[in-house]
Amino acid sequence: MSSHQESGPIDTSVAHPARRYDYLLGGKDNFEADRESAHRIEEQMPTIRLTAQENRWFLHRAVRFLAEQGIRQFLDVGTGIPTSPNTHQIAQEVDPGSRIVYVDNDPLVLVHARALLTGDPRGRTAYLEADLREPRTILEDPQLTEVLDLDRPVALLLIAVLHFIRDDDDPQRLLATLIDALPEGSYVAATHVTLEYMSAEQFAAVRATAERQTAARSGTELAALFDHPRLTLVEPGVQSVSQWWPQDAPQPRPPVEQVACNGLLARVGP
Repeated sequence: MSSHQESGPIDTSVAHPARRYDYLLGGKDNFEADRESAHRIEEQMPTIRLTAQENRWFLHRAVRFLAEQGIRQFLDVGTGIPTSPNTHQIAQEVDPGSRIVYVDNDPLVLVHARALLTGDPRGRTAYLEADLREPRTILEDPQLTEVLDLDRPVALLLIAVLHFIRDDDDPQRLLATLIDALPEGSYVAATHVTLEYMSAEQFAAVRATAERQTAARSGTELAALFDHPRLTLVEPGVQSVSQWWPQDAPQPRPPVEQVACNGLLARVGP
């Protein structure tokens, strides 16, 4: 795997979502600012580590399902620091020829991606340093068009990234740009932080902390972002990741009150 872009400087003094998520999952690729940020959120939301793990397991279930449906191309936007098993490992376990393009805007992710995201030689794995706020830049990157054939079905993965897109960034427009580029038979999988399962007191406390950097949308608000004429939600629609296809998840399942995250899967039609 190679990258045609040079990474910018890594600012270790400011918390970054990818590195904070790495810390919450028990990783070591993070800095003091990331850990302090995670601790502040954890004070208000003691189950945040469980939420991060449940979000990760949703990704595993979704990718495995998509690969078993015959999807061989994956565009994983906001991938974060590689944590095994990652998208390419699960997809290539089903079909070694699967092709994956990862996208993230944290230079540190690029450093790790170059070293870790090698994948099966019968498939392809590439990495772009880009931002979801500039979807055309992603779609037109020569690395993407070299690895993915946008005339054949693609799974677009937006796992724990949309809550960093504020309303004034017009997330529905950004999503429409990506969805419009996907051929019929493609899929979109997404997860999003929500505060709707909390008590009123906890909701107020977490919102005061979280909304400085995130937009914690409800399930209804998340569904509205994907109100697109080419999309059909796969059952059970928008659901807490703890209860989304629970029969395929590690048991026992935690209650939704402990998992501040919703997920969805949608199919792209004509």
